[in-house]
Amino acid sequence: MEKNSSGVSPTEAASALDTLTEDRARLASRTAVPRTLMATFGGVAAWWVASAASISPGEHYEPPTSGWLALVGALIITHLLQRETGLRLRSVGARAGWALAGILAACLALFSVSLGLVSLGLPWAVALTALVAFVTTTWLAGLAYRSALEELRRD
Repeated sequence: MEKNSSGVSPTEAASALDTLTEDRARLASRTAVPRTLMATFGGVAAWWVASAASISPGEHYEPPTSGWLALVGALIITHLLQRETGLRLRSVGARAGWALAGILAACLALFSVSLGLVSLGLPWAVALTALVAFVTTTWLAGLAYRSALEELRRD
């Protein structure tokens, strides 16, 4: 049987843990969603969807490298988000995971629609799909961030 050599009673330790939990909840409730960075996520998604306008779909179709650049852009924005808020979100929760999956699914679907529009000779209509990508991604990124903050509050 080990003795508690730190001199801290279990009651004091529980009180300190409760204080830390309250501080975490207070921090999560005071943190605002950085709308500029959420809009930047939307901008990266819109740029990627709009890149379909410069592709010639058909027999000689080659996938653009803009997908990799969009991924790098999203990782940079995530880093900036962590730097600006000072929060490191280790677990984002199920709702945030679904929102991120929704962003990916929406962007892939909109990119495919954009390729279809270009193949029909309507490259100007890609601006509409890019706008939808911007709005959808900005909204879902904000939803994912708020959900991750709620998860931080619960941890």
